[in-house]
Amino acid sequence: MDRRPGSTMTVEEAIYRRRAVRSYAPAPLDRGTVRVLLEAAVQAPTAVHEEPWTFAVVQDRALLRRLSDRAKALRAEEAVAHERALDAAARARARQLSELLADPDFNIFYDAGTLVAICARPAGPFVEADCWLAAENLMLMACAMGLGTCPIGFAIPVLNAPDVKAELGIPPEQRAVAPIVVGFPRGTTPPVGRKPPDVLAWR
Repeated sequence: MDRRPGSTMTVEEAIYRRRAVRSYAPAPLDRGTVRVLLEAAVQAPTAVHEEPWTFAVVQDRALLRRLSDRAKALRAEEAVAHERALDAAARARARQLSELLADPDFNIFYDAGTLVAICARPAGPFVEADCWLAAENLMLMACAMGLGTCPIGFAIPVLNAPDVKAELGIPPEQRAVAPIVVGFPRGTTPPVGRKPPDVLAWR
């Protein structure tokens, strides 16, 4: 099997070393590196071989900042609208989030220089699952290459705004499903513990 540049980890090592990285060095990724990640993404499993994924890559830092600011504004509006329905603990977390979003220096993309928005064609009931499988492939390959990644759920609403889709070349009938930032980690991200598998049945 062809071995991609930098992919020297075993699958097990990549699974256990992958982290959600939230601090990035300013060095940009070159197109060849991004292409390797996209090629890994499309090796993912796909229902009835639909391969419904498409990709919008954003490396323009001014555009990333503009998308971040707009996403923060949208999220802040949603938080105000839903805060009353929350219990006390959830309300406190929502307020912390609101304070973070109100910080003009906070960038939802964590200053990463590359955003890969994995989009879905309207090809069947499993397209979102397929796209997230592609996202996991991309993140594991990035880990194997010494890169950091982080899914950015906050970006989904703004990426699906009609004018943003038009700007990024995303067709109206498609939708952004899995936005992933990629870049060179600034420092190290410590491991986060995981609960053991919660097995509901084993018959």
